[in-house]
Amino acid sequence: MRFSGSRFVSRVRTAATLTQENEKKVKGGDKPQGQKGQNQKRSEEAVTPRSQDFSKWYLDVIEKAELADYGPVRGTMVIRPYGYAIWEAIQTWLDARFKETGHSNMYFPQLIPYSFIEKEASHVEGFSPELALVTIGGGKELEERLVVRPTSETIVNHMFAQWVQSHRDLPILINQWANVHRWEMRTRPFVRTLEFLWQEGHTAHSTPEEAEEEALKMIHVYESFALEEAAIPVVTGRKSKLETFAGAVHTYTIEAMMGDRRALQAGTSHNLGQNFARAFGTQFTDDKGDLEYVWQTSWGMSTRMVGGIIMAHGDDTGLMFPPRVAPIQAVVVPIWKTAEEKEVVVEMADQVHDLLKSAAVRVKLDAAEQKTPGWKYNHWEMKGVPIRIEIGPRDVEKRAVVVARRDVPGKAGKTFGVSLDGLDGYIKDLLQQIQDSLLAKATAFRDSNIADVKSYEDLKSAISEGKWARGYWSGSDYDEALVKEQTGATIRCFPFDQPSVAGVCLMTGNPASEIAIFAKSY
Repeated sequence: MRFSGSRFVSRVRTAATLTQENEKKVKGGDKPQGQKGQNQKRSEEAVTPRSQDFSKWYLDVIEKAELADYGPVRGTMVIRPYGYAIWEAIQTWLDARFKETGHSNMYFPQLIPYSFIEKEASHVEGFSPELALVTIGGGKELEERLVVRPTSETIVNHMFAQWVQSHRDLPILINQWANVHRWEMRTRPFVRTLEFLWQEGHTAHSTPEEAEEEALKMIHVYESFALEEAAIPVVTGRKSKLETFAGAVHTYTIEAMMGDRRALQAGTSHNLGQNFARAFGTQFTDDKGDLEYVWQTSWGMSTRMVGGIIMAHGDDTGLMFPPRVAPIQAVVVPIWKTAEEKEVVVEMADQVHDLLKSAAVRVKLDAAEQKTPGWKYNHWEMKGVPIRIEIGPRDVEKRAVVVARRDVPGKAGKTFGVSLDGLDGYIKDLLQQIQDSLLAKATAFRDSNIADVKSYEDLKSAISEGKWARGYWSGSDYDEALVKEQTGATIRCFPFDQPSVAGVCLMTGNPASEIAIFAKSY
């Protein structure tokens, strides 16, 4: 199986039905078998160097690390256990924060009447090209076409309109974990697929201030996850009018710089105002007895974040997972030559495994006999495991181990003679050091690749060099569209972190009160 850019492209009509010709699978390469010489270990699992071809590297690591595989329908994917474990880490952290902030989980149907989509004009205009439609059910033509959920604002409002009567029914704070379908024309595993997994929060409030507070609160939840768990230094801010979610008043975003310097929109939060409430008649009686429309928000993060974690970290060797989201945080590799050595080395390796497991470290013991230690080292490095623990006969004699860091290649990242006494604490401290190191490295990379620009020529130069461009902006929608047409870059956001003084628009020369960040994106 290979994720080639040319194959992972959807060539379909918009608003297509779910029926599609199965895609022929192409399997790439044979699995390594039996004991191999160390001179062969890289040829078996080597990935394209990240510094040589970032896109090919990304597709290679997804294949070689067994993160995902193709689905039978073009543009879909099967998330394999190693990749799904990352999504579970995202789910676990976010779900706890949602509940801490008063939200409850529930579930809405996947099939939505097409008439619901049509009720909010800008919503149908924004999503129409991406809709998947069901037209036949039970062997008969349906009286009304059904949309396979692209997002749930419409069906949520249909239900809110039935549940909300009085201001005492508000606020409603809910979240659902679900799959959605958007018929993308060009797809990329995890980053942009026809079907993906996500959470979508939906809330209803009695005042616009409450809705705005909620929208901002949730984008900061996403920001915290990116920084604290994924070690990604995102830029948080407000989307431009052209980039705002269809049907929203304001859209807030976290924008992440990937290893190729493209931007990734990693999470969004929308202040929907009263747009959907008016379309669906979602009203309540306020404390004065007047009938008012509710004020709403919606917000979401998806499996796109898995792709973001992959692309924000890593090197020519392969993946480099931040410890807090790594499926495996430490791998124990016993080393022996004779049967006698094997017995004592594996016994100690078992002890180390059990010690770390009891300390809540996600640890794996690799005592397989079919592969050499060198092959295992490269295999687990490629899979991005933060820490490797090596144990040989001499280590058993000393009751000590060798510890290798994934984020520091070669001997510089190795520590010899780490005692078994206190090893659990040592490993946990080292995991935090690696987490901090990856964030610092990603932050330095981001900051060195953002250019402050004062003119349109400066912007075009920065974008042509692959950088993000940051400058004052008060241009029109037309100006913004022109930048995209001529450079391929879009306004990623107006950052919340703004200068204290006004400036001059880089495009028009007019006064500007805000800076914007432009970049090419996924």
